Amino acid sequence: MQVMAGVSLILLVVGLTSRFIQYLSQAVAGELAADVLLLLMLYRLPDFFLVIVPLSFFLGIILVYGRMYDENEMVVLLGSGLSERRLLGLTFLTSIIVVFLMGLFSLTIAPWGARNTEEIKQSQEQLTEIDLIVEGQFQAFDGGSRVTYVDRTITGTDSGKELENLFVAMSRNARSSNEQPESNDEQVRILLAEVARPIIDESTGARLMQMENVYQYDGSPGMVNFSIAQFDMQSILLPPPSEFEETFEEESLRTMDLIGSNSLTHQAELQWRLSLIFLVPIITLIAVPLSKVGPRQGRYGKLVPAALIYAVYFFVLQFARGLVSEGSLTSVIGLWWVHILFGIIGITLYRYPDLGRFLSIGRSA
Repeated sequence: MQVMAGVSLILLVVGLTSRFIQYLSQAVAGELAADVLLLLMLYRLPDFFLVIVPLSFFLGIILVYGRMYDENEMVVLLGSGLSERRLLGLTFLTSIIVVFLMGLFSLTIAPWGARNTEEIKQSQEQLTEIDLIVEGQFQAFDGGSRVTYVDRTITGTDSGKELENLFVAMSRNARSSNEQPESNDEQVRILLAEVARPIIDESTGARLMQMENVYQYDGSPGMVNFSIAQFDMQSILLPPPSEFEETFEEESLRTMDLIGSNSLTHQAELQWRLSLIFLVPIITLIAVPLSKVGPRQGRYGKLVPAALIYAVYFFVLQFARGLVSEGSLTSVIGLWWVHILFGIIGITLYRYPDLGRFLSIGRSA
């Protein structure tokens, strides 16, 4: 279990770092509020555990038993009366803890995290560019075509968040909402406004940033012929809400809501959650005989083949899940044939352990 915990921690750090960089890039680009980053990471943790925990347990068995075979400790145990059947039984007993954890995460915690993630995403879709602005920082929006800086932000007003002493620099393509571009020249527009606030056009539903006491400077970089204008009020058309990674409805449903449902997607989701639990004893059956190594094979020779077996198992389950959701595969067969297939592989490796030697990388003659 210690090896499993160590492998889980390493894989979790790698996975969370990758996902955090993705969310951070969205926050820097002004597509995501910075104050929800940690919440999103927290609610996505159960999904990481569902993938990482079985893999860590699988590799943990390979590493521990492989070391014992490599150092002849397993030979001594087997020679002292410990049968391979009892070794498999003891490993199954250990896997009960992992099965319980997978059941808890798959049936309860992961759907809870998906529901909360969906709520955050829906709340983010209601935010305007103004809500994402941080005072005292230059921020790029609309694909870098507009740069914004504000001295001070005020929250809690009737119109929402207000900006004071606003600076906006934008290309000619990012025009104000009440103008059309006159030419294709590479020009820059600079706006200085005393106050800005978000509004929504009731007729079109478009999001606008309404500014008051505005000074507008138009011209081309490197040229002196800038035009200057002053407006009591001016508006900038804000981009539509950002599109986030899709969260399917069935992933956020409670497990009890899936039981007895006639929906194919709901049946596929229920079988997927149960399959993540059945995955553990099947990979245990595969890992015990697969961990057996010869004196010159090395304890790490089975890691890559084991990871490939797990990846194939996992992706075939996802493929079968998609077939059930689309109606291409009856739910009676569902995902169960995948477990039967890999269960047969595990039984074959157990009955004929010499087959596992051919799956070792760096195998010596």
